[in-house]
Amino acid sequence: MAKNDKRVKVTLACETCKRRNYITTKSKINDRERITMRKYCQWDKTHTLHRETR
Repeated sequence: MAKNDKRVKVTLACETCKRRNYITTKSKINDRERITMRKYCQWDKTHTLHRETR
């Protein structure tokens, strides 16, 4: 099984509580800048904006 080098793992952190809640993958070729997603934060108990961390 070959490892695909075009996709990388990124960690998403909540904008309000600053906790790292999610790990996802993104394409290095198509998404050059940091990604943002609206995800559920279990500490805030609401959907908030999650941004990619380094």
